[in-house]
Amino acid sequence: MTSSPPSAGRLPSLTGMRFIAAALVFSVHGAATGVFRDVDVAAGYYRWFGNAGALGVSFFFVLSGFVLTWSVRPADTARGFWRRRLLKIYPNHLVTFAAALVLMTLTSTAIVFPETLANLFLLQAWVPDSGYVETANTVSWSLSVELLFYLAFPLLIKAVGRIAPRALWYGAGAVTALILLLPLIAQSLLPDTPAFMFMQVSWTQIWFVYVFPVARLLEFVLGMLLARIVLTGRWIGLGMTGPALLTLAAYIGAVQIEHSPLYNYAAITIVPLALLIPAAAAADVKGTRTPLSNRPMVWLGEISFAFYCVHHLVLTYGHRAFGDDPNIFGKPSGPAWNTPGGLLFLLAAFAASVLAAWALYTAVERPVMRRWGRPPGPSRTDLPDVEKRTADAR
Repeated sequence: MTSSPPSAGRLPSLTGMRFIAAALVFSVHGAATGVFRDVDVAAGYYRWFGNAGALGVSFFFVLSGFVLTWSVRPADTARGFWRRRLLKIYPNHLVTFAAALVLMTLTSTAIVFPETLANLFLLQAWVPDSGYVETANTVSWSLSVELLFYLAFPLLIKAVGRIAPRALWYGAGAVTALILLLPLIAQSLLPDTPAFMFMQVSWTQIWFVYVFPVARLLEFVLGMLLARIVLTGRWIGLGMTGPALLTLAAYIGAVQIEHSPLYNYAAITIVPLALLIPAAAAADVKGTRTPLSNRPMVWLGEISFAFYCVHHLVLTYGHRAFGDDPNIFGKPSGPAWNTPGGLLFLLAAFAASVLAAWALYTAVERPVMRRWGRPPGPSRTDLPDVEKRTADAR
């Protein structure tokens, strides 16, 4: 049984959820920064938060396809769409890229080429070499992936728009199956040596599953299909509680599967996310108040992209400035604090990241989008002919 197609509207719960996802990414980078002196505490923290970033990134990739499809406007053009998306990501990227170079210079960190140029032009995700990801503001690798999404969207939206509503769930299931197959493909076709860090897989395998833009495009397409499912009244009516608990259970399960890390990057949590995102959108369409739709969470969601851009710099160079050797011009500090001190540093870095994100959003992101980033024509949250096709499907 299907419900009536939803009317146009904002999605405050999904906006608030964006900050939760960004905070998950912060948590894994907090673990990787190595702020705890106690080895057991450090290992435990990393064990429980080591997969948090992968969950947050997967959420962002599915959400990107969902929101862009939700907000399609018939009067828009491919060129106009591409211009707005570049204006959305590049100003923040350029500011944080410049900040990274300044901080690298102050700390005598080598600026390597061509890796740094690839980072500047957001091409680094296409190179199966960890050195291309781990330079300048390292989190920008995901923006390199998003660029493929934006480039492909005008073509993808035409293809997704032609799918009959009754076939959308089949399409979503097929794309999900492909996402689940990616780790198996990496294990079967790509070399598993040399092992990357302490893992039992190679960087090439990790890159294929986690970084390779074509592989991550599947999550974007899944988000597009899920948006059409909600827009055409094909959503199954599931509330947010069940998918949220299922996401938590899948994450805990991923923590336990240490011998198969490739599945932890997206495969284990993709089904819960594919249920959670449309459930939140459906709740917003109905006007249901959720813990994520209040004003503070929506504000945090609005600055979440800026938070994502700045948080790794705050963590990395904050540790260098206030760690063992509180001299930002000296060498990188090692683990410096007991457990309370490490937790205090993480809380302070989180607060500093929020403040820096607010400044970046206020001074750069919002003015640019208000001046040059408005789409043409009246708002539409549906695709051409969707009303007709929904009626035909019934």
